[in-house]
Amino acid sequence: MKLIVAFAALIAVALAAAVEEKTAQVLKYDSDVGVDGYSFQFDTSNGIQQQEKAELKKFADDVAALVVRGSYSYTGSDGQVYTVNYVADENGFQPEAAHLPKA
Repeated sequence: MKLIVAFAALIAVALAAAVEEKTAQVLKYDSDVGVDGYSFQFDTSNGIQQQEKAELKKFADDVAALVVRGSYSYTGSDGQVYTVNYVADENGFQPEAAHLPKA
């Protein structure tokens, strides 16, 4: 009987976490869009945060592209907060984080 009660409690906690993810709300949102770039940031009620900034970079007289820098963080199922910093430029998408494997 104790095993059944413990199992039911574990399922209830798991379901509550899933519902929290589905009902997360945006707590903060800022955005700025310009001719030669943009920036935004947001925070949600389930602990997700992201910020990103892009700037137009000229590579040649007739070649220009956005260079994007940013980061995001979230709480994993293990309770640990994970943060990823990234750059996307002429060298592709380049994420860096302690939990990601190194090349």
